[in-house]
Amino acid sequence: MAKRTTSQPAADPSVLLGTFITFEGCDGAGKSTQAAMLKSRLDTEGKDAILVREPGGTPIGSRIRELLLEPGASVAPVTEALLFAADRAQQVKDVIKPALRKGKIVISDRFVDSSLAYQGVGRGCGLEPVKNLNDWATGGLEPNLTVFLDMSVEDGLARVAGRELDRIEREKREFHENVRYAYSMLQRIYSYRYITVDATGTPEMVHQRVFHEVSKII
Repeated sequence: MAKRTTSQPAADPSVLLGTFITFEGCDGAGKSTQAAMLKSRLDTEGKDAILVREPGGTPIGSRIRELLLEPGASVAPVTEALLFAADRAQQVKDVIKPALRKGKIVISDRFVDSSLAYQGVGRGCGLEPVKNLNDWATGGLEPNLTVFLDMSVEDGLARVAGRELDRIEREKREFHENVRYAYSMLQRIYSYRYITVDATGTPEMVHQRVFHEVSKII
């Protein structure tokens, strides 16, 4: 005779109970700053949140980051797309999905949309192939909310001009204009999860705009 038990059934590992928020935008728009400020704000409010960045965030990802962003490195567009997807696959498996299963808020400094904009359009790899690649890499994981920090290419490049630039930041202005155009397409395609935030002004001003939108879903 089977022994009766009152224990609860094991949680379904495929169920993601948390909230996934991504930051997107062109170089210099302030994604890293705003992602960190949101994490800090949520911490003060007692929310269980983690912050991840791309590329990087895992031991393998850190090594991929060096390959991708090293100034002067010669990386073919398809290789670039594959390396970003490999980094993303590892981070989704090791960090993002485990946190979402536990009900955490995951804040990511870039995600798949960056590859669609930078490699799909900026590098000319094509939106469909890059999307298919990343759907495979992430298991189709999609953000609950994408915060697009909107700033002109000219203003964004002016912001980063005083620091040491990585390989992608050093691209010609035409490349960055194509990336910005790609984001305008992505905002239309994924309008159900995109919000656009004016990225001009002080970091504190932009944060208030961001938090006003984020607070609607958490």
